[in-house]
Amino acid sequence: MSQPEAPVSGNRWGLAEALLGFAIGLLLSAAAASIVASAAGYRLSSSSPLPLAVTAADLAGLWTGLVGAVLLSSRLRGSGDLRRDFGWGPGAAWDLPVGAAIGVACQYALIPLLYLPFEQIDHHLSHQLAQPVQRDTSAVHSAWTVVVLVVLLAVAAPVVEELFFRGLLLRALLGRTPVPVAVLASALLFALAHFEAVQFAGLAVFGVVLALLAWRTGRLTPGIGAHAAFNAVAVLSVVHVR
Repeated sequence: MSQPEAPVSGNRWGLAEALLGFAIGLLLSAAAASIVASAAGYRLSSSSPLPLAVTAADLAGLWTGLVGAVLLSSRLRGSGDLRRDFGWGPGAAWDLPVGAAIGVACQYALIPLLYLPFEQIDHHLSHQLAQPVQRDTSAVHSAWTVVVLVVLLAVAAPVVEELFFRGLLLRALLGRTPVPVAVLASALLFALAHFEAVQFAGLAVFGVVLALLAWRTGRLTPGIGAHAAFNAVAVLSVVHVR
């Protein structure tokens, strides 16, 4: 099957499912993390290290809502084919490597440049920016936990989040609003889903990059490559330091 050559135009369905799935995912995420933490006798805190089981439960709850929304929308309003409806599936040969290069460039160049002016004011900003990934990797004490964490954050998370934010949500917004509005709105919701105040601007800017990749190519694979590389760099850099 040939790949889309023109920028994707979106559709006028799927927004209700996207917003509902987003809300349900957030609720399930909080509930699953609380249940697992309670069972382990662990008290959740925004600054405390997260056990790997709690991180996994948190992500599983969120992803249940996101993936459920995609599947429901495709079945009820679309063709039932995720490739046709949302640009999911194998892409061009260059999608993943070029996407990965973009993700690395965002992590090492775009995001540091974004925060550079603020670091001149707050010299502790770099430490604050690294706190979320340090919290997520705090349970890494062996090779297998590194593998599990990389699979969760650098493989599963990019696939699920690109399918939802740049597949369902972006296309639903493109069917209703001009391209700049759709790109920005999807990026802001992407950043909001991470619940990180200090990192919000960086995540939103990266979300814009991912949305533009999906819009321009009509495929999700470039964004998956970029997202995977972006997360992998963050995780492995912290683990390597330890």
